[in-house]
Amino acid sequence: MGKQETSGKAKQVTGRIKEAAGILTGDKALERKGAAERTEGKVEETLGKARRKVGEAIAGVAKAIKK
Repeated sequence: MGKQETSGKAKQVTGRIKEAAGILTGDKALERKGAAERTEGKVEETLGKARRKVGEAIAGVAKAIKK
């Protein structure tokens, strides 16, 4: 797992906590901020996975060319 994926997962957890805190306290702004942070984290994690997969595919092609 890459750095970007890990960072994305951390943002998702932080966002969930903020969102839950907003719901519990009735703070709509905190709830929205948490939801936005959670979404941002999901996008970051997905981009990290895509970058990793592309890197793995390129490494596989390079390995096949060397043979």
